[in-house]
Amino acid sequence: MTRLTTNWLEERNKPRGKKIDTILQSKGLKLTRLYTIITNQGIETHAYPDSVCMAILEYYAFEASQSGQFDNTTAIRNYRALAEHSLRRFIFLSVGIDPENPLRGAWQCFQERLQLNSQVPFGYFSIFSEMADLTLKMINTGFDFGPASIPDISVGQVWGTHWVRNNLDKKYGERIKSPHIYPYWFPQHRAGPIEAWVYPDDALGEFRRWMQRSYLPIKFPAYIESKVRAGAIPPVNAGSLLTQVKKPELPK
Repeated sequence: MTRLTTNWLEERNKPRGKKIDTILQSKGLKLTRLYTIITNQGIETHAYPDSVCMAILEYYAFEASQSGQFDNTTAIRNYRALAEHSLRRFIFLSVGIDPENPLRGAWQCFQERLQLNSQVPFGYFSIFSEMADLTLKMINTGFDFGPASIPDISVGQVWGTHWVRNNLDKKYGERIKSPHIYPYWFPQHRAGPIEAWVYPDDALGEFRRWMQRSYLPIKFPAYIESKVRAGAIPPVNAGSLLTQVKKPELPK
């Protein structure tokens, strides 16, 4: 391996080097050297970019064994492991989730949705904006807020049923529809702006009491458990999460 990399200009014209060079060029890389020399605490080290490492691994996994003189079992196992990791990372990043730091992805998702949906009509509140405090606490306790877990939809559906069942239009005024926009990397974005209900400000106190006394203790644990079962979010203790997000009550 040392001969291959240190004498690359010569080795690239030999059978092994030609095949590795072909792999590199298929990725748009025409390299005159395969590594960079770095010095750390007086020790010289050869630093290889990931593209070179993958090209060499690909050669030993699929090309070197064709002569029948090389056991490629280890190379294939390592290549598959890296391919699986890379595919998983690609899929996660494509939907805005950083697999090395899911919390950062959840924060990015939350911030983008806030920015896209800040223009609620005057005199009304949206479920998503009013849930901001709850969402912050959920993310801080490890909730994977993203395309597969949109708690404001669950809250909006249950609150909407409560609104209609109790004829709250007559008490607070009629609710209206307002566009809700999802980030471009959400599957929901393909449908364009979604018409979501927004509610009169006069009903804000009623909504907050309903959240604390009805939705959070009754519906919220079931929502979390359903998301865990579906594999949309990592396992999380719904009871512990509820303790974190429920507001304390003043002593009577």
